[in-house]
Amino acid sequence: MTQHASPPRDSTGKVQSAGAPPVWRGLMARADVRTLSLLGVLAALIVIGGITKPDEFLDTRNLQLVLTQASVIGVVTVGMTFVIVSGGIDLSVGAIVALASVWATTVATQEYGFAGILFTAVIVGVGCGLVNGMLIAYGAMVPFIATLAMLASARGLALQITDGKTQIVTIPSVLDLGERDAYVLGIPPLVMVFAVVTVIGWLVLNRTTFGRRTVAVGGNAEAARLAGIDVRRQRLYLYLLSGLCCGIAAFLLIILSGSGQNTNGNLYELDAIAAAIIGGTLLTGGRGTIVGSVLGVLIFTTITNIFALNNLQSDVQQIAKGAIIVAAVLVQRRTASTT
Repeated sequence: MTQHASPPRDSTGKVQSAGAPPVWRGLMARADVRTLSLLGVLAALIVIGGITKPDEFLDTRNLQLVLTQASVIGVVTVGMTFVIVSGGIDLSVGAIVALASVWATTVATQEYGFAGILFTAVIVGVGCGLVNGMLIAYGAMVPFIATLAMLASARGLALQITDGKTQIVTIPSVLDLGERDAYVLGIPPLVMVFAVVTVIGWLVLNRTTFGRRTVAVGGNAEAARLAGIDVRRQRLYLYLLSGLCCGIAAFLLIILSGSGQNTNGNLYELDAIAAAIIGGTLLTGGRGTIVGSVLGVLIFTTITNIFALNNLQSDVQQIAKGAIIVAAVLVQRRTASTT
């Protein structure tokens, strides 16, 4: 008896017509539209900056400064994107950056030189991520509460370590990375680190089973569990990843500022979440793009730079950022309602 192949169906179970494009093509098309929209916004900001302050904004040193400043929060945002895609949130990233930066710049740590500072910054970030992950994955705590507790604890510990004072870095090999002599083809080392983290993040999210498990957990944790995914372990790994990104960002911030302060990373959590949101990452989880998040970081950093060059007040800058976030969320809701 002849068997007939069942007709192709879409994600809702409906039979696709013979000429209907696969569902993934529609998703890719929407992703391309979001990316092009973000690129359009960034291009518009560059034009505005070039018109209002052509000599200052378009200067090579200023553009290098914008990319350098974007690198620190950008690395944090890559880790935050993974967490949000999984349906979680991390409010402690700014405090972890502060704690890692001050712990890595104590006199005792600096005695071990470049390697000691780098290792301490990374291990403190990963350690904080481990605590977050254990509380959320195995302690069944709500991510908002667990990371809020880490925010308060890490800030308090950072203040205790520094006693409210700035810790100056005295290791030449660390400080030299922030000098222009360390630039490669005009590109600051911090920007190159950011680029590497971005590429690795994109590959992990889009080309590995780890990335697919992350999306699955964010889309439907129970369905992911029934499919054989260890949801708790996956969430633990994601907060470890976020902590690792915070540790790397802390080291970059040490290079950039040449010091460690308990005020480092202030409001990084809000900037990282905002960048991820306008980049197309859903707060409810299940969808997100590294490219979009990076473009979000560049947009916010460019806005900050333009406002600074034009001597505009910071409150107006915050209002502009808030308006962009609201607009991005409304676009997300409109897109979701049409899918």
